[in-house]
Amino acid sequence: MEVRSRTWAERGARVVCVLGMVWAVVAGAAPKASSAPGKRSSTADLVRARARELAGRRYQAPVPAVPKEYAQLTYDQYRDIRFRPEKARWRDAGLPFQAQFFHPGFFYTSPIIIHEVDGGRTEKVRFSTDLFSYGPLVKQLPPSKVDGFAGFRLAHPLNRPDHFDELVAFLGASYFRALGRGNVYGLSARGLAIDTALPEGEEFPSFREFWLEKPAPGADRVVVHALMDSPSVAGAYRFVIIPGERTVMEVEATLYARKAVKRLGVAPLTSMYLFGENDRGTYDDFRPEVHDSDGLFLWMKNGEQLWRPLQNPAHLNVSSFQVEGLRAFGLLQRDQAFTSYEDLEARYDKRPGVWVEPLGDWGRGVVQLVEIPTAEEINDNIVAYWVPEAPFGPGAELRMGWRLSWGSVPPERPTVAQTVATRVAAGSTPAARRFVLEFSRGGPEGEGPVEAVVTTSKGQVLHPIAQRNDVTGGWRATFELVPEAGAPTELRCFLRRGSETLTETWSYLWTP
Repeated sequence: MEVRSRTWAERGARVVCVLGMVWAVVAGAAPKASSAPGKRSSTADLVRARARELAGRRYQAPVPAVPKEYAQLTYDQYRDIRFRPEKARWRDAGLPFQAQFFHPGFFYTSPIIIHEVDGGRTEKVRFSTDLFSYGPLVKQLPPSKVDGFAGFRLAHPLNRPDHFDELVAFLGASYFRALGRGNVYGLSARGLAIDTALPEGEEFPSFREFWLEKPAPGADRVVVHALMDSPSVAGAYRFVIIPGERTVMEVEATLYARKAVKRLGVAPLTSMYLFGENDRGTYDDFRPEVHDSDGLFLWMKNGEQLWRPLQNPAHLNVSSFQVEGLRAFGLLQRDQAFTSYEDLEARYDKRPGVWVEPLGDWGRGVVQLVEIPTAEEINDNIVAYWVPEAPFGPGAELRMGWRLSWGSVPPERPTVAQTVATRVAAGSTPAARRFVLEFSRGGPEGEGPVEAVVTTSKGQVLHPIAQRNDVTGGWRATFELVPEAGAPTELRCFLRRGSETLTETWSYLWTP
C-alpha cells in the first residue's frame, strides 16, 4: 500500500469547515414530488428514475422558501424549537421506530420534501407549526405554507426497552449521523463528497427528497430512500438501518454524472480533531484531549492493517493511501477512557466510530484523509473517503454499496495488536524527535525477541526499541527521528517476531 501526503498553504485551497454544532451550513432544496398518494411503485426504482431525470436536466440551485421570521432565527432560537414527541410518525401504531422532523429556518431555508411509504402507497408528510413546541426565545412563529422540513430523525428503544432514543438523523446537505448503544453524537457521514480540498472549492450535494418506509410491527430495521442533487451529480440512495450495540446502515447508491468530477469521494466521513496526546499544539485547556475521532483505520484484503493518528495541522494536509482490495476503512475513537477527556458535557469518551465496508468489489482507488486547520472544536475539520481510480464523466452511471457500522466496538476483531497511543517529545539531541507508541494486547503468541521495524521517507531513524508494557500487557515501541531540515516526513512502524507480524502498521506524517 502506497501512502502519499502533501501539505498545502491555507491560501492555496478554499475548503469549507462544517460547523459541528449545526452539522452543515448548506441545506437541501426540494423539487416537486412526482409521486401522488396512492400511486404504487418500487420506491428504489422511482428514486433512481428521478435521479436519472435530474442528471439529464440543467442543475437548479436551491431557492430559499421560508418566511423571513424563519430565516432570521438565531442559533439559540432554533435550538429552542422542538418537535412534539406525541406527534411522532408511527407512535400511535405502536411500531418499533418513530419519525420526528426538524423545523425549517435558521440555516435550513430551502425545505426538503419527506414522504411516508406504506405498502407501496406514498403520502407526503405535511409541515405544520402544530408539530412543534416553541420555547421562550421564540414564543411562536407565524403559520406558514412551507412545503417540507429541514430534515428528520428516527427513534428506537436503543438503550432500554421502555424508552425511544434518537437513533439516526438526516440534517443539512447530505449529512447524517447515527448512534450505537451507549453512544452520544459525534462524527457524521455524507452521501457524497465532491472535489474536497481542491483549490477550486468543494461542492456539497444535497438530499432533496426522502421516502420513509413504514416499518412492520416488530421490525428490526427501517428503510429510507433519498434523492440527491448537485451541480455535478444526481443520485439515488437506499438506506437499511439496523439498530443495536453497533447500528448498521447498509447503503446502496446510484450516481449519475452531469459533468466531469475531478475528485469523487465515496462513503465520506466527517469528524472533528482539535488536539490529543500526539498533537496538543498550544492549547491551554484543562482537558487532556478534544476530538470526536482519534485515527483513520485501513484494512486491506491481503490482511494488512494500518492506523493513522489524526492531527490538527498548521496547514491543510491531504494524505492518499493507494490500495488494491479494500476490506474496510473508518474514522474511529479508540480511546474511550473518560480520564483522557475529562469533559462531563461533551462526553468525547462516548463518541462512536464509523467503520465502512465495501459491498462488492470497488476495484482500484485510494482512501484520502483530509486534515484541515481549526482553532475551535465546533468545526468538523477531518474528512475521509474512497476515490475510485476510474474517471466519472458526463453521462456516466455508477452503482456502489457499502455498510456503515456506528459504535464503540468495531464489527470485526482485529487479528493483530492495535495502536492505542502516540506520543511525541524531544529527542536526545536538539534536532531529534522521540516517538513513543503504545500497542494493545493481542497478536500471535510466541517466543523470541521482538523488534520494532521503523521506516522513514526522509531523515534518519535512531534507536528503535520494542519492549513489553508490564502495566497494560501490550507493547511499547520507541525510536528517534532526525529529520531533514524543513521536510515533512512519512513514518511507519510495526512490531514483528522473526517473520511474524504482531501489530498493525502505525503510519504518521511528521511536519516541522
